[in-house]
Amino acid sequence: MKIAVYGKAFPIEARPFIEGLYKRLKEENMALTIYSRLDSFLRENCSWEAEYPTFENHEEFISFSPDFLITIGGDGTILDAVTVVRNSGIPILGINTGRLGFLANVAKEEINIAINSLISGNFKINVRNTIMVQTSIDEQPDPVFALNEVAVSRKGTTAMITIHAYINGEYLNSYWADGLIIATPTGSTGYSLSCGGPIIMPGSQNFVITPIAPHNLNVRPFVISNDSKLRLKIEGRENEFLISLDSRIYTFNNEVEIFLQQSETQIKLVQTDTQDFPTTLRNKLLWGLDRRN
Repeated sequence: MKIAVYGKAFPIEARPFIEGLYKRLKEENMALTIYSRLDSFLRENCSWEAEYPTFENHEEFISFSPDFLITIGGDGTILDAVTVVRNSGIPILGINTGRLGFLANVAKEEINIAINSLISGNFKINVRNTIMVQTSIDEQPDPVFALNEVAVSRKGTTAMITIHAYINGEYLNSYWADGLIIATPTGSTGYSLSCGGPIIMPGSQNFVITPIAPHNLNVRPFVISNDSKLRLKIEGRENEFLISLDSRIYTFNNEVEIFLQQSETQIKLVQTDTQDFPTTLRNKLLWGLDRRN
């Protein structure tokens, strides 16, 4: 079995667990490749002396042909890792070295259980849809898809912007707000949720449009089918606006129109027997702990 490991840095208290991970992978005679920034971190902070091939980008990652990608970090690490995985179809197993995550939901104490699942084949694959972004000019984001959400927001001003939204060629609304989020079901528990958006079950064929601090309080989040096509036109006091795809941020002129639709790229996440979305949801949001009712 060939394993790629992705990460950047992790808390020092997680060091024994990460060292245990590499020891276990070595014992199982797995071929390893390591993300170059993680390799540098290990050498600087963990007396790392092992010699494994490293990768820096999608092309180098694909050339190794791994069976799985293991991420070390949190949900943000997985969002970074998908820019390396892209449309390769290689499943991702997320090990969380901090607080419980919705994507990286293998606790560091459960690393051996997760590796056992990979070896025995006792796991499920969750396929997550992504959203694609295109612009009306030659300049495009790279990569052009987001796993969690796409957010359009103001730049260089405290004044709100107006976002004219069209769905399948028909006018939807002009959002006067700090910005607008278009989230996938995977991203519905992230930025969109903090702005009052609904939680959508992974695998649902939907997107949700969530305004960021709208001026009109009757403007609410709107769930749409993921076969919908959106067009956005931005107006504001400044000549530029920001658009973010997960954690990647780009600047465009207000004359640029944004087009969004479901991407053909799908991300595969490994789910072991100790994981499921309802349990993660209860633990993350502390459901059932309030005994007042």
